Amino acid sequence: MTAPRWFSQPYPPDGASAAEGIRNQLGRPELDLLTILVRESAQNSWDARVMSSTDPVEYRIDMWTVSPAHASTWRDLLGDGAPIGVDTFPLRDTLRNGSIRLLSVSDRGTRGLGGPTRADNAVGPERDFVSFIRNIGEPRDTALGGGTYGFGKGIFYLLSKPGTILVHSRCRTAQGGFETRLIGCTLWKSYAATEPTGTRRYTGRHWWGDTSGDVVEPLVGEAAEAAAQRLGLKAFGPAETGTTTVVIDPNLDELEPPQAADYLAETIAWHLWPKMISTDQSPAAMRFSVTCDGVQHAVPDPRETRPLNMFVAAYEEMAGSGGSDLHCLKPKRRLGRLGLVKRIMPALEPTRASRMLSIEDVVHHVCLMRPAELVVTYQPGPKPPSVNQGYAGVFRAVEDMDEIYAKAEPPTHDAWNPQSLDRPESTFVQTTFTRIAEAQAQLLSLGGGARAGASNVALGAASSLFSGLVGGAWGIGGATAYSKPGSTAVRRSRTPDVDGIPESSRSGRASSSSSDTGSLVTSGGESATGIENVGSSIHEASEFDGPRTPRRRPRVQYVGDPYFDDRGDAAVLVQEFRLPVPGTQQVRIDLAVTLPGSVGRETDPPIGASMPELLGWEDHAGRLHVPEILVTEGSESLWRAVVRPAPDTMTEIGLRVEAVKET
Repeated sequence: MTAPRWFSQPYPPDGASAAEGIRNQLGRPELDLLTILVRESAQNSWDARVMSSTDPVEYRIDMWTVSPAHASTWRDLLGDGAPIGVDTFPLRDTLRNGSIRLLSVSDRGTRGLGGPTRADNAVGPERDFVSFIRNIGEPRDTALGGGTYGFGKGIFYLLSKPGTILVHSRCRTAQGGFETRLIGCTLWKSYAATEPTGTRRYTGRHWWGDTSGDVVEPLVGEAAEAAAQRLGLKAFGPAETGTTTVVIDPNLDELEPPQAADYLAETIAWHLWPKMISTDQSPAAMRFSVTCDGVQHAVPDPRETRPLNMFVAAYEEMAGSGGSDLHCLKPKRRLGRLGLVKRIMPALEPTRASRMLSIEDVVHHVCLMRPAELVVTYQPGPKPPSVNQGYAGVFRAVEDMDEIYAKAEPPTHDAWNPQSLDRPESTFVQTTFTRIAEAQAQLLSLGGGARAGASNVALGAASSLFSGLVGGAWGIGGATAYSKPGSTAVRRSRTPDVDGIPESSRSGRASSSSSDTGSLVTSGGESATGIENVGSSIHEASEFDGPRTPRRRPRVQYVGDPYFDDRGDAAVLVQEFRLPVPGTQQVRIDLAVTLPGSVGRETDPPIGASMPELLGWEDHAGRLHVPEILVTEGSESLWRAVVRPAPDTMTEIGLRVEAVKET
């Protein structure tokens, strides 16, 4: 067999596509190249799955530097026949200068690139090889597949700085056996070269392989396996089929390789989570892994990762009895199925991958997908009034609408654009957005407003949650007990009060301040944020134990405002506090809710309604104590009251402390 070498495609007499035109077919997407790589390559892998198999498709991304043992082979094998000139064929300089970085995308449990290797012979249904290697813009041949016209393969060339990839594949033959194939491809830019016969123009497309015939053929069988081994590529198992696409010198967007690996792993979770979850006791449809220089970079579990777990819950709602069918009425058509969930949640900490989707401090999005269950995009809806609440949805199109939604997608498959369709198809897509918006409005519609005088209540960090009290709001009330500034009351009450406050104020609701500044302060001299109120004259309340020995009354020192935190798969409300007065004392919690549109507070829930629930008392070491009443010694140690709030309400937290009488 002739040694593999490069062949550059000249323009034929009847014309051909220039490399620049093919590279530009992805347009100018908003997503970055690494994100598009994940989306497009995984979509290709899913469409190439072996339909008769129930095993998950294996998808992996690996990055590594070619070892010194293989570097010379890369330069020798891939340098033969290469055109001269950096502008014409930059791979030559890439191989010659320094180390060689590679990124590979592999799938197993897929068909591999089978069928004829020549485009003029690919007349039957099996034409995976020519569709990926030779042709551009072929219609999809997979029913309900994720791809449309195959432009997504262009991302491999765009990601490679010299525009070069190697494709290593194993497929079944028409005779039922297996065949390994290896070919190289470059897509750069068109050029003209001066030759003995004159100047000749070239398309900028190049292939590396067996050039002994009139068309560059892939290395096959033992020749392909031997060349792959020399290059250090992983071999296929005896009965294994699939494809490995190697990107030479990838553009990592100025990320260090380990950072890029983490980003790719998180991007997989955001864009491919429907393929990662098991449903109806069935295994996940795909398995994913990412490595960099042999080190595994874990792909986040969407069920355990916030806020993806909300979209998983919305998916299960959509697929179950809680979902709803969306319809277009004129013309009449069933569009798909929608599931929505809302949750109290801590504010999000955005990541590079979530920012790429414009998901930052709060989730208010619906994940759009076609029947293939690959994420198209996250469609934003009305934003909640607080970062401590959010909602997520999943819309999946019905199968007989798949072709219409597919036609509405750009080459990167990351949007539905009704304006690109004619009627009535554009009406169907536009109505989809309308129906989703109606469902979001219904989800958030609780109505009502703040109770009278609410503006005089100290809400601390939760004040933003109460503004307007729009439908569907969740919130928290003030968590500090207050008295009027200057109070010096010494009480001999039979039942000890909280911080010297009358019994009616123990619940944690605040009373209006009479100070000029309008501040609300605790009787211990702290403001609502726990900072000393310098402008107020506060004296600590006490009671006398006998005629001469004063004994300090136990009190609660609130530390900051209540805040939301993640505990497992649920959000909880946490109020930090101290018990600064020495002595044995017991602490109780007062929980109540305020409902939008109601007056006052609720301590007894209506039938079937939920109420806030104390989960326990967490000490400074993080240990959770679960008795309803906390008995402990007063000290400067930090305690946390951990509460499960009730949805669609505002939770008020108050703490009551009293001394434990010595016997």
